[in-house]
Amino acid sequence: MGVFRKIGTIFLDVVETIVIALAIFVIIYLFLFQPHQVRGSSMFPNFHDNDYLLTDKISYRLNEPKRGEVVIFIAPKNEEYDYIKRIIGLPKEKVSINKNNQILINDQKLDEYYLPAGTETFGGAFLEAGKTVTIPDDEYFVMGDNRSHSSDSRDWGFVPRKNIIGKAWLRYWPPKDMGLISLKETN
Repeated sequence: MGVFRKIGTIFLDVVETIVIALAIFVIIYLFLFQPHQVRGSSMFPNFHDNDYLLTDKISYRLNEPKRGEVVIFIAPKNEEYDYIKRIIGLPKEKVSINKNNQILINDQKLDEYYLPAGTETFGGAFLEAGKTVTIPDDEYFVMGDNRSHSSDSRDWGFVPRKNIIGKAWLRYWPPKDMGLISLKETN
């Protein structure tokens, strides 16, 4: 009888430990950090296909997204997927692409320090070159870093604030690129 009691106690301890660990995992996953995988080349050269990131889900509960931050959001045309892009334009700003294929924010050239020199930005179905759009309240204009291979706000429009899951915080795979992702993320 004593052996069965010890086995039962050990079993209950193991179950209790598993339940507590799962509860902690669920809380972290739902409210603090969520893993995401980069799929495709839209963020090249700063992020590569199959990079794994942790998304910070708490910062935007306390602060507004900033220009240049890399965000993960619910895809506008297929809500089953999450996209990763960089914030280019903020609410109430005017965005345009000039004749030199450069981004203008409120008629001022945007310094895109995170892109290789000579990167050109062409218009899309939503924002054509030479046109200007004004970003509504609580919405953002986002683009991939690989401008010629990115489906982004130039094609499908603005991202509502409520669709933003969080910002890219930590790259944990591949190990050689592991580290915190700063606002000035460069290749």
